[in-house]
Amino acid sequence: MDASIIYLVGFMGAGKTSVGQRLAGLLGWSFVDVDQKIEEREGTPIREIFLRAGEPYFRRVESEELQSLSAGKNLVVALGGGAFCSLENQRVVQRTGTSVWLDAPMETLFSRCKGDGSRPLFTTRAAMKDLIGRRRPFYAKADLRVRVGRLSVDQIADKILVRLKSCASLSG
Repeated sequence: MDASIIYLVGFMGAGKTSVGQRLAGLLGWSFVDVDQKIEEREGTPIREIFLRAGEPYFRRVESEELQSLSAGKNLVVALGGGAFCSLENQRVVQRTGTSVWLDAPMETLFSRCKGDGSRPLFTTRAAMKDLIGRRRPFYAKADLRVRVGRLSVDQIADKILVRLKSCASLSG
């Protein structure tokens, strides 16, 4: 595994942005959140993009942003919750870096996401459980899996670093 780019994958609320920022800081690398890049590009929140243009449009823009970022070096990239469910995106990630699945328990995810109007794809616990169930097989294809549980952002970032170094996958 070559990790000149570390891609964080997982469900919304798993901590990809917080952990990614911390991990990038520890490595002295840059951090990019794909959803934030899309919001900047489109000039509107993700939820509005889903409502205005639909999920297929959003997924196309997401793939374009990922493709653009994949040419970088020394990056930690937080993917959107559904980005790794695309075979095309998985290939880009596998070809250009190391993927790390932040695997959080459903109750943790639900408590972090409930009441957050920016989360476009679920409104109930049952809908969230269904979406997690459909996405888990894709997340499981990541190079590394880190169970986040009740760990702090610092603990998760440290755990990722240890796992990556044990694989001798950090470069740059």
